[in-house]
Amino acid sequence: MTRTLRHRGMRGLAGRADPQLAAWVEQFTKQRAARHGWNRDLIWCVRTGVNIMLGFQDTPGVAIAATDVSVLSEVDLPIAHVLEVLDDARLLDDDRTPAVTAWVQRSLSGLPESMTSEVWAWFRIMREGSSTTPRRRPRTEITIRLHLGWALPALRQWAEDGKDSLREISSADVRAVLPQDGITRAQMGQGLRSIFRLLKASRLLFTNPIAQIKTGFPDPKVPLPLNVEDIREALDSPDPARALLTSLFAFHGLSSIRVQHLLLTDIHDGRLELAGRSVPLAAPVRRRLANYLDHRNRHWPKTANPHLFVHFRTVNGTGHVGYRWIYLLLGPNINARSLREDRFLDEALATNGDARRLSDLFGLSTQAAQRYTEALDHPGFRSDLPANEHHPSPSSGT
Repeated sequence: MTRTLRHRGMRGLAGRADPQLAAWVEQFTKQRAARHGWNRDLIWCVRTGVNIMLGFQDTPGVAIAATDVSVLSEVDLPIAHVLEVLDDARLLDDDRTPAVTAWVQRSLSGLPESMTSEVWAWFRIMREGSSTTPRRRPRTEITIRLHLGWALPALRQWAEDGKDSLREISSADVRAVLPQDGITRAQMGQGLRSIFRLLKASRLLFTNPIAQIKTGFPDPKVPLPLNVEDIREALDSPDPARALLTSLFAFHGLSSIRVQHLLLTDIHDGRLELAGRSVPLAAPVRRRLANYLDHRNRHWPKTANPHLFVHFRTVNGTGHVGYRWIYLLLGPNINARSLREDRFLDEALATNGDARRLSDLFGLSTQAAQRYTEALDHPGFRSDLPANEHHPSPSSGT
């Protein structure tokens, strides 16, 4: 039967736990609480959740399935922290299916068995990597989703045409499903190339039918400047985290992943220490940094999270904030990528298209820097505006 807590009292269920086992697991709760600066309310919730799961055990000491812990959501107990404590105590059997694996299962439903098994072989190597020939580093879940998503229309079309395996696919079959031109052709080609190339290298296929077919590349998007008022509104936001986040993008052109992983120790003496570079912080950034650190210390004085940016979900651990948090915090009018590109365009304008200056200042490759210097000739770029009217420069007092 499915376990439920909706009609039971938490205290009564927690009291069913084996006393000796509960006392032994309690030390792991205290250790994690001290390490991450948990408050009393969170400690009580985690302890209660752990004891409820221990009370559910028919045989004390047996590993608890991670999927069973999801029942704690019915009484608003912190599932993630309970899982961490159980894992510390070696009482967790993590039987959860990763989200990307579940997505692949849904995506491949309806395809022939042989074709499905071949795509699963590609997926395992992409996700886990390979230490044997052909050696390969694991790829991110985003890359896996993109490549398979682009290839799926072709796989389904071949299945409808009666193809049971990717070994039956010829170059003519590939040409038949590829769009004539445009970004969809380039994307489908990239997805199919990823699958066929890897399966051929793994000796699961005899040939690579797309090897000699040119599918082109997506045309790069021309970067354009943002509305200045949107940037100023975010810079002057009453939310200290939003103001600092915007300033780091707008003044120093940091990437979102760099901001996610920024540590408190990366900033000292008015400088930002990046990989191989020491960047002097602009005066407006230093002011917003001071405001944010005061806000952080007032709200979470005991947090042990070493990252600069925290929120209510990460403050009780050591993980970094996610990209979705950054996206939602910045608002609908601007995003990390557009702010970063806007800063590069402003520098290109101020230096009359000096690609070397962009490379030295922001650590860009020559090709990436030229993308922004060449954008100055685009009709949508307001190149007739003075630099200080287009964007707040690091020396301004904005």
